[in-house]
Amino acid sequence: MSEHPSNNPPAANPPERKSGLVLMQGGPWAGWYHWEPVDHFEDHTGPFYVRPEHDGPDAPLVCAFEPEAKNRNGGGNIHGGALMTFADYALFTLAGGMAADVHGVTATMNCEFVGAAQAGRRLTARGEVVRAGGSLIFVRGLIDDDGRTVLSFSGTIKRLKRRD
Repeated sequence: MSEHPSNNPPAANPPERKSGLVLMQGGPWAGWYHWEPVDHFEDHTGPFYVRPEHDGPDAPLVCAFEPEAKNRNGGGNIHGGALMTFADYALFTLAGGMAADVHGVTATMNCEFVGAAQAGRRLTARGEVVRAGGSLIFVRGLIDDDGRTVLSFSGTIKRLKRRD
């Protein structure tokens, strides 16, 4: 959805702001990267972060999220919708890597809830690209709480051409 009301077109020459991963310099997420400029829904649910597991050009990525009280369901556990939003973030992050170069939409997503997650405990997501073709990318992964799996996910991204 556009940031601009339909009756007010954007400025003729808006300031250029490139989207990408920005390194966090301080606080509990120092050394992690955050997507900017912003994804309002993800930031409302999260925010979510990513970093390479170790040094090296082919290092696998780990995504992280620390759910808060706002993410709980009526039973006190983390709401499935919050976990699925984090899984969708991980789907694209794992597919695009640190270059964050995948532009597309989620075509399918499957989630299996296999354990409960609690507020205040950092969750991590790891996974892999199963196959990447010209227009489709297939990804699978796990979300865990300190080694205990809480969600298994898989999904398909449909690549889209960027509109200028």
